[in-house]
Amino acid sequence: MKTPGKPTPKKQSPKQQREQAVAALRSSGKPPADPLSQLNPRSLAIRVGIPALIVWAIALAIPGVWPKAVAGVLTVIVGGVIVWALRFATRTRAVAQIVQTADSAEARKDAIAKLDTEFKKDDTAATFAKAQLQMQEDPRTALRTLETINLDKVMAPMADEARAQRGMIHLILSETDEARALVDKIDMTRHKEPRIRAMMAAIVGEAWARTGQAGKAVELLETFDPNDEAFAELKPQLLRSRAFAYAWANNTKQMKTTLRSLSALNPQYLSGFVTKKKSPMGVPPRGVHPMLEKEAFEMLMRSGAIPRKMQQVRRG
Repeated sequence: MKTPGKPTPKKQSPKQQREQAVAALRSSGKPPADPLSQLNPRSLAIRVGIPALIVWAIALAIPGVWPKAVAGVLTVIVGGVIVWALRFATRTRAVAQIVQTADSAEARKDAIAKLDTEFKKDDTAATFAKAQLQMQEDPRTALRTLETINLDKVMAPMADEARAQRGMIHLILSETDEARALVDKIDMTRHKEPRIRAMMAAIVGEAWARTGQAGKAVELLETFDPNDEAFAELKPQLLRSRAFAYAWANNTKQMKTTLRSLSALNPQYLSGFVTKKKSPMGVPPRGVHPMLEKEAFEMLMRSGAIPRKMQQVRRG
């Protein structure tokens, strides 16, 4: 019996289901916060001005030219860093504004064109944004874009983010060895912002779990609570990674609990564990534990997310 006012959702083909699930896992959540809003002028003045005054007070109290020269050099260096930070924040805000408007295929195409024409080819923020937009259409193209970032020339935290994003794409494509080679070079201690650490942990943990380090993956992933409000938009990724980790660690109970949590968010997320053995549009089997696939597929069948015709074929 239909509930009044609630239209019955249309059944989706297996291809549409998988594309929607993968697209959701690719999503990085909300657009990044305006970086300039975090550079509070008063706070910046206090943090930089007071130490500068102390340095100059000491320099003026010491006789001779050298103390003043050293203080002058330090002032110029600090000033240069501030100018660089402001310029970087300005560029990053401009990039974020372009990405925020890309809410359709045509808008993404226009946004990519703007990123190509308005920013230099080696602009890291623009490169990340371009890859994020390309992910919605073609992960392989996004991967090639991210590979243009010279990991030896950018700052270490940015290099880690590039490795993580590339690793995520390799995992989506079931290229587990390639993902593992990238994530093993990520240094989590370089990242203090909780959301970035959680995002990286999800990618690193999945790569480890699918390449023989399930115990290590479980240990890392259990330091992040998927139900924490701070990680609300990363919850699907964290649960997906836990499912892989628990499966390969042979923890069936926790694996099933994790799959139920993932299904509660959206049953179609489970299609990311169903390989081509069970569905022509499924994922490659590399790194997918048979027990995990079996449980995910059965839950997906029970959820009603799979069209009735497909269920009859499977039962036959």
